[in-house]
Formats: sequence, structure tokens, C-alpha cells
Amino acid sequence: MNVSQLVDQFLQGLKQTTWLEYIAVFSGIASVWYSRKENILVYPVGLISTIIYIYISFKGSLFGEAGVNFYYTVVSIYGWVLWTKKAEDNSRMIKITSATGKDWLGHVAFFAACYTIAFFALTFLKKQFAPGAIPAGDGFASAAAFTGMWLMAKKKVESWYWWIATNVASIPLYFIKGFAFTSVYYFVLLVMAFWGLAAWLKKARERNLQPFTN
Repeated sequence: MNVSQLVDQFLQGLKQTTWLEYIAVFSGIASVWYSRKENILVYPVGLISTIIYIYISFKGSLFGEAGVNFYYTVVSIYGWVLWTKKAEDNSRMIKITSATGKDWLGHVAFFAACYTIAFFALTFLKKQFAPGAIPAGDGFASAAAFTGMWLMAKKKVESWYWWIATNVASIPLYFIKGFAFTSVYYFVLLVMAFWGLAAWLKKARERNLQPFTN
């Protein structure tokens, strides 16, 4: 496929964008903005996007992404509860922190387990009744997102690295499926993820934390 064909496919995809997809995209962008600011609105606003994307992903045979958004929905409620908890001095109970070397091993193991399960599940679905499924790419994006969302709920700086990986994998996935606007959305999220990472690293340093050390 040459550049001209890619552009034509992109423009055609934009024409097919539904109002639901627009709502999901803009609420998702707003959610990432709030997460960067460490604002509790990240969760209620994000829930609008994740619920819509469950439907959109099923429609495009992106079952891994559908599972991810269902997971987002559940963990968003969990994170919402964690982020609202207050200590005795009325400060936030959960604060932005960085992972230790041991934590990183746990994160990678969690990702590997999620990817293995997602890959084999999607491979089965592809053979049985979903020929449009993309096990390797969808599985990778799903596993990275599972990891990122879990760490985001715990306010770990490293959650942004997993969001970056998720966005990189999701851009071509949705483009291939004809969701051009969502593909652009993930590109925007990719840029915002670097922005969010910088903001959280700064906050971690301000608390005299040393990222990536034991």
C-alpha cells in the first residue's frame, strides 16, 4: 500500500466515523489530561470512553481491545476509590511513586502473563469465528494496557511507559480496522503519554524519590 492509498483509506475512515466514536475519543483525551494533572475526574470521564469503546471494539473484531476496555471500566472504579481515600491529615492516601527493580520484574511478569492469555484466546477466536482478529498486535496492546491501567490506579510513574507501548500498538490496529479517527486519537494519546510521564517524573522527584532504583 503506497502513501496515496494510505491517505485515501484514512479520509474514507474519517467519513465513516460515528458520533459515538467522536464522544469516545474526546472523553478519552480529556481523561488522559486529568490523569496528567492527578485529578480525580480522570475516572468518571474515562468511563464514558471505555464503555463506548467496548462496543466499538467488538464491532471491529478487536476482541482484545474490547476486553481491555472492559478491564479499564472495572479498574477505573477501583482506582476512583483509591484516589479518593484520604489520610488522617486529609492528604491523598495514594501518592505518585516510582517502581523499584523488584517491582519492575513483577510488572513485566504481569504483562507476559496477560499477553500469553490474550494471544492464545485471540488465536482461538480467530480460528473459530473471528477471522478478522489480530492475535499478536491486539494481544500486545491489550497486555500493555492491562499493565498500565493497574499501575495508574496505584499512581506508579511507570504506568506511562506502558501507556506509550499501548498507544504505539493501537494506532495501526484501529487504522487497519477502518477506525481512522480512533487511530488519530491513539496518536494524540501517545504524545500526551510522554507529557504525562514528564509531569509524574517531576512530581516523583519532588518527593525525593529515585526512579528505577532498589
